[in-house]
Amino acid sequence: MSTDQRATRRSLTVIYATVALDAAGIGVVFPILPRLIQDVTHTGDVAACVGWLASLYAAMQFVFAPVLGALSDRLGRRPILLVSLAGAAANYVVMGFAFELWMLLLGRAVAGLTSANVSVATAYLTDITPEELRPRRFGMMSAMFGAGFIVGPVLGGMLGEYWVRLPFIAAAILNAANLLLAFVTLPESHPRSTAPFDPRALNPLAPLRRLFSMPRLLPFVLVYFALSGAGEAYGVCWALWGYDAFRWNGFWIGLSLGAFGVWQTLVQAVLPGRATKRLGERKAILTGLACSCVALVGLAFASRGWMVFLIMPVFALGSIGTPTLQALATRAVDDDRQGQLQGLLASTVSLASIIAPLGFTAFYFTVHRQWPGAIWLAVAAINLAAVPLVLLGTSRRRMALDRS
Repeated sequence: MSTDQRATRRSLTVIYATVALDAAGIGVVFPILPRLIQDVTHTGDVAACVGWLASLYAAMQFVFAPVLGALSDRLGRRPILLVSLAGAAANYVVMGFAFELWMLLLGRAVAGLTSANVSVATAYLTDITPEELRPRRFGMMSAMFGAGFIVGPVLGGMLGEYWVRLPFIAAAILNAANLLLAFVTLPESHPRSTAPFDPRALNPLAPLRRLFSMPRLLPFVLVYFALSGAGEAYGVCWALWGYDAFRWNGFWIGLSLGAFGVWQTLVQAVLPGRATKRLGERKAILTGLACSCVALVGLAFASRGWMVFLIMPVFALGSIGTPTLQALATRAVDDDRQGQLQGLLASTVSLASIIAPLGFTAFYFTVHRQWPGAIWLAVAAINLAAVPLVLLGTSRRRMALDRS
């Protein structure tokens, strides 16, 4: 093996570890965060605090992701990636030792500000990978993210049973180790730019403004907004619901999230392409929405914890139409505007992640004493609201193809 090949392998190891640890860190928080908030604030309104923390993270990410992306283009990937890893480690340290709510808010703000590690890691991988190898390495990156999200909730649930702060300390140690590994072994992949700096690249609203110049894309963007917002319910309400409905402890909450991650990974690895080929694009997306709604109704009426695990395969089938939706969105714009499209979709997801947690946690706090499962009916209603948008988007696409 040549020196260049060994250097590339080391770089890939660091990048894959970064993605896996990022997903694991997100997963660690899910089963334990409500208990940590309760331990810090001694308040009964835990749901509202969870929502504010999630929205703060998303808001900081929305504002600063363009800044870090532009800086990585100008200053290089390595320094931005190192800063991002340091910010993740600092976030977990602050949260692990927080004794006041403002410290939790500070930790999540820092995490959101430096949360460009996955996007910068993707750019780094693109820099060091020949075009013919990119599908395989991007697939490996997705697999590492999935593996991290499977391990994270289970690890968080298990460690949290010993001490509620232990998962955050463990995540801080892992991110610090990855930071050290990157600092020692990761070379720069993108040279510093000497081109004049355009301050408009720092505007987080710029991608949304471009939507009006891509009218065929509007239904798909609205679907992304709806489904991204619906997905926030799991992050902020799953642990609360698991405790209120079944008296699950951290271990069972983490195990349930890990089991969902396994089913989700299996479905994404095997079914989307086959479903699109067999059902067609429109029906594949609608079938996924139907599976999500059926599973959500099942969760709403589940009276025993084991029922949740039986529902999970159907729940995971809800994602079979997501790749098709992404493909349809890319067809709605010209080839020279694909970069704008990805920025627009990222902004859409970020905005949904700011708004949705506050709405879901407020709704959950209203209904959790009478019927905690009602939160999943609200999520199902949002999925149903996306159906007319899917029909509108696909019909417009067909009309455009007929006219061309």
